[in-house]
Amino acid sequence: MAHEDVTHLHGMHVVRHGPRQAPPLVLIHGSGSSGGSWAPVVPALADRHHVIRVDLPGHGQSPPSPSYDVPEQADRLAAVLDGLALDRVTAIGHSSGGYIATALTEQRPDLVGSLALISSGPSPDALLPQPALLRMLIAPPLGPLLWPIRSDAMLRRGMTAVCNRPVDIPDKLVAEARGIGYRTFRTVLRQNTAYIAERSVPERLAALDVPVLVIFGAADRRWEPSSAHHYDTVPNARVEQLPGVGHLPMLEAPDLTAELLLAFAAARR
Repeated sequence: MAHEDVTHLHGMHVVRHGPRQAPPLVLIHGSGSSGGSWAPVVPALADRHHVIRVDLPGHGQSPPSPSYDVPEQADRLAAVLDGLALDRVTAIGHSSGGYIATALTEQRPDLVGSLALISSGPSPDALLPQPALLRMLIAPPLGPLLWPIRSDAMLRRGMTAVCNRPVDIPDKLVAEARGIGYRTFRTVLRQNTAYIAERSVPERLAALDVPVLVIFGAADRRWEPSSAHHYDTVPNARVEQLPGVGHLPMLEAPDLTAELLLAFAAARR
């Protein structure tokens, strides 16, 4: 892992890698995860960029928040970027992190020069039936009972259930997932759904004047893989589907994912 500097700003745990004068990349994780989910791609990205990883509120090493509304989280992320004196960043969001990246661009177009979404479902109707283990952990009545006693093995099974390739889940990522509260997770899921139900992600992006890269696993197990092409309607958007890859391209195909992100960021300079 590249050398890292750690700080806390506006209720978010922030980790930075790479030269500060290099073009900034902001990495935003998805629900039930943390900034540690980006670990496999950080070394390649930090060779050429100032990489900023955040733990969203209630995830990883960031404390819970009174609200998990997507625009409100984006506003808090904007405050972090202002605190770091950054602008024209490439905002990269995985899964629901893509919604926060999109909301950030909607609210503060001055902060975002380009936008990359990885495995971000475009609308609620693209959601696939979820694996039984995930449904059991999330839904009442078992969810609230099982959540506090989840084992590391159960957490790993839950994470790999949405993958199509064998992956090695870092111990740190498992530990950080254990710290996420049941109520937090349920609320985050509701707020994410509300954001994309109000207006689909492609519709939101079509109203923005920003280059967009969409990376989607062709074997995604959370979102219908063909829904990636809903983004074809977005001007200035390119869609890349990764054969044999599931919902976690950063863990399932880190080299290819980093290569696509680097090429996209280089084209924006």
